[in-house]
Amino acid sequence: MLSWLTDLVLHLDRHLVELLTRYDLWIYAILFCVIFAETGLVVTPFLPGDSLLFAVGALSAVDSSGTLTAPCASVLLGLAAVLGNTVNYAVGRVIGPPAFSGRYRLLKVEHLRRTEEFFRRYGGLAIALSRFMPIIRTLAPFVAGVGRMPYARFQAYNLAGGVSWVLLFVWGGYLFGNVPLVKDNFGLVTIFIIIVSLLPIAGALRRRRAPSP
Repeated sequence: MLSWLTDLVLHLDRHLVELLTRYDLWIYAILFCVIFAETGLVVTPFLPGDSLLFAVGALSAVDSSGTLTAPCASVLLGLAAVLGNTVNYAVGRVIGPPAFSGRYRLLKVEHLRRTEEFFRRYGGLAIALSRFMPIIRTLAPFVAGVGRMPYARFQAYNLAGGVSWVLLFVWGGYLFGNVPLVKDNFGLVTIFIIIVSLLPIAGALRRRRAPSP
């Protein structure tokens, strides 16, 4: 699993080209499923999100076949992100905290606690902000469901965050993904995106562990 994830991260641009060559228009369905699962299934926070969207934008800018386009990808993946969070919220309302009893290896209690702390800090805005933080974005809608956040309020933040997240990374990739420095070091850029996305979590953990004055 670890070697597969490492290869996926370091060569995400190449894997996308292979998918486009092999599956043509079906690449939209594959991308939809990945983004939906990464945001909608609480057990799959390890799937690529930010980096995948950036790579999709970069590839759409140079796809001579015209199959993969940034506007179509933005609409479809924005829908996948919003629907994924909606399903995650519904699952949280139905299942609740017992899912994190420790019996399920992929459902880590510390991730749940970290997300709950994020909610206490930012309230409903956490739904939108969490889009830009791996792991937290997968658990935030679940925690919102557990906490019975009003559905209309949840969807307002869900829509704003999901659309902003997809547009920022897809069009960021479209505009900058083929700059020679970025294109020639795509694996390193992918790692950089992941590290930057994780910085808020690292900062929160540091503050939490710091001794009280």
